[in-house]
Amino acid sequence: MFFKDFKTFKTEINGRPFVAEVGKMAQLAGGSVLARYGETEVLCTATMAAKPREGVDFFPLSVDFEEKLYSVGRIPGSFQRREGKASEKATLASRVIDRPIRPLFPKDMRNDVSVVATVMSVDPDCSPEITAMLGVSIAISISEIPWDGPISGVSVGLCNGELVINPTAEQRAISDLQLTVASTSDLVAMIEAGANEVPNDQMYDAIMFGHAENQRIVEFIKGIRDEVGKEKIDFPSNDPDPEMYEAIKEFAIEDVRAALDTDDKRVRDERLKPVYAAVHEKFDEIYPDQEFMIEDCLYKLQKYVVRRWLLDDNKRVDGRGINEIRPLNAEVDLLSRVHGSGMFTRGQTQVLTVATLGPISDSQLLDGIDSETSKRYMHHYNFPSYSVGETKPSRGPGRREIGHGALAERALLPVIPSVEEFPYCIRLVSEVLSSNGSTSQGSVCGSTLALMAAGVPIKAPVAGISCGLITEGDRFMTMVDIQGLEDFFGDMDFKVAGTKKGITAIQMDLKVHGLTPAIIREALDKTYTARCYILDEIMLPVIAEPRAELSKYAPKMLTTKISPDKIGDVIGKQGKVIQKICAECECKVDVEEDGSVFISAIDLDNAKRALAIIETIAKDPEPGSFYKGVVTRIMDFGAFVEIAPGKEGLVHISRLDVKRVGKVEDVVAVGDEVIVKVTEIDDQGRLNLSRRDALIELEGMTPENDISEEQRPPRRPRREGGHDRNRGPRRDNRK
Repeated sequence: MFFKDFKTFKTEINGRPFVAEVGKMAQLAGGSVLARYGETEVLCTATMAAKPREGVDFFPLSVDFEEKLYSVGRIPGSFQRREGKASEKATLASRVIDRPIRPLFPKDMRNDVSVVATVMSVDPDCSPEITAMLGVSIAISISEIPWDGPISGVSVGLCNGELVINPTAEQRAISDLQLTVASTSDLVAMIEAGANEVPNDQMYDAIMFGHAENQRIVEFIKGIRDEVGKEKIDFPSNDPDPEMYEAIKEFAIEDVRAALDTDDKRVRDERLKPVYAAVHEKFDEIYPDQEFMIEDCLYKLQKYVVRRWLLDDNKRVDGRGINEIRPLNAEVDLLSRVHGSGMFTRGQTQVLTVATLGPISDSQLLDGIDSETSKRYMHHYNFPSYSVGETKPSRGPGRREIGHGALAERALLPVIPSVEEFPYCIRLVSEVLSSNGSTSQGSVCGSTLALMAAGVPIKAPVAGISCGLITEGDRFMTMVDIQGLEDFFGDMDFKVAGTKKGITAIQMDLKVHGLTPAIIREALDKTYTARCYILDEIMLPVIAEPRAELSKYAPKMLTTKISPDKIGDVIGKQGKVIQKICAECECKVDVEEDGSVFISAIDLDNAKRALAIIETIAKDPEPGSFYKGVVTRIMDFGAFVEIAPGKEGLVHISRLDVKRVGKVEDVVAVGDEVIVKVTEIDDQGRLNLSRRDALIELEGMTPENDISEEQRPPRRPRREGGHDRNRGPRRDNRK
């Protein structure tokens, strides 16, 4: 056989085959596997640099989830017709894979590690993200890279009250839960969830359900590692010398304690500056060329102080109780001309969210490997450097900003009204004005305020809060509303958003190998209590429900449904009809393939006028109906009135007014708007209209009885040559 080291390993996940092919592709990578789940196929590789990267004080890991549009039989829609920058969904998939594997690498390793998952084929029933997570776990496990894995990941759905592992596309469409759970052999390593207000107990059961399946898959991956895995290599440790750390600890611990003991981040930073200066002044000479190690010792010393306070003294840096939330404030209507705005402040974390409403055509177009091609609700999150007192230039959203925006979007999505209930495109932008912990959950609260202020009829208000963790052996402690320092030096950032009824989103970041069921249960309970407090005591007193009316600056939206056969009539040849409607009514009109029509205009009367025109075009006029039309032509025998683009009828001179009319020009002129009644539709589909009847029936005017016999509308005998005696050329011969 050409590939002498080629081996396949097989198992099943929810009745579908999972196959790992090793030794055939990408053999120069440290570890590689082609992971096949159903007909989804992802090439996963893991490679480590031979030498540590100099001048860094962190582990340089990169994880890339690469979407190839050939995997779904599509050519990219870009000008160059090739894949470019990673889509937001690809970025989010990279983060989901990164979070469970990162804590399992040695913290003192400085060799670059690159993990790449290339999606080559997609079966809609078998998630490429889950396939990639399993493939990455196998690739790292069989490589020479030091790692405390493997991990496994599955998705969990809730379909008709039943929990399902790795739901199919059909099941995902009806599922009330989109949960991803990653696990080691005994601990839960990562949780990511979106849910339709799922209660705590049901969410906990779903997490444990996924965790149980993961433990079986972990054993399968261990078998692959044991059979074909390489020996793990040694690496130079970058931990500081224990003697250096103890010397710095003895010298500076009291000063560090005094500096950290404040609820103001700015004060803390100022207090630490002289401590750092004093430590460097004393130890730079003792340990020359080890500035990074001295900085690392100071970081470890701060971490030691904060963790000891929490575990031994139940003391938090800012003096709060373990389950106490920082001071809170909520406001709406901070900006004058926007459609809706809300600001949420929690301690020194402050987020301003702005809501903008637009026509459905403003929906975002998506060019990815799944079936979703557009979305009408978007949430964007911006984290400028000034929010943390820094001066970095803005380079656009990074992975963190994309991830936090997606989390807030997911948290609000279950309460966003359907397009039938609220026919608008909705964009939320969360501007982080100040950051000292859990800005993503601040943006959830600010978004609820902005949506209700904008008049979006959300189904229920949503709030979010985070829960932290400190562990030591079998001991653990959780605390609500962690600030930045507790996030940096703690072991967990467990973010939960939801309504009072249930959870809408979860994202869990860990620095330890995983969580026990007891920790997960406690975190869910504490965050529920906290978010109910935020809703009842802070947010709802400011704005209790969505406003009944939209901002005067927001477009007014009307909708209707027409027969698909009439779409061509509404659009017109080369779009002339719809363009005329938009120009005359100062509006925007979007027509969907199923006949749904969305009309948006700043002025509601303009939108109503456009709606009336479209319905007139799409529905054949009936005798007895009234229309507002425009005089387009004048003849001796009457005036032609256009009641809608492409629909024109004759008002005979005898039907122009309640009194006798000598000349048509005495009553109407071209361009006049008139109300007319449809009196007859002849056998050729031509309209006979009456202004006289409209004046009598709608305005109560009294007719004069002096209409001569010769002015009464005659029947229309046709003449040879296609002309009517009283009317001129037939419609099909007129321009």
